[in-house]
Amino acid sequence: MYTINISFEQKRLEPIVLENIGSGDSLLEILLDNKIELHHNCGGVCACSTCHLYLENGEEFVEELSDREEDFIDRAVNPRINSRLGCQCVLQKGTGTINILLPDQTQFLGE
Repeated sequence: MYTINISFEQKRLEPIVLENIGSGDSLLEILLDNKIELHHNCGGVCACSTCHLYLENGEEFVEELSDREEDFIDRAVNPRINSRLGCQCVLQKGTGTINILLPDQTQFLGE
């Protein structure tokens, strides 16, 4: 089981801790299941870059970065060395702590 610590770049959003998270789902699915919005224009099939997030630590607990995912990350807003697509970060069997930072998503809303 995993603990996922979620921080937000967007102002006025407090960090959230999700505990006892099992393997097999993507970070995108986990966030949405817990009512945490992460844009996902393509429906989570690695065909866009809107579910972009920063994987601060815990990369050993998710599937490796594929060439396809890397291509889409290059199109994301403000990509960093630890950028990943939430739809491609599927939790592997195991236990640990994962820290993610969600970019300010108001950039997609024209705010």
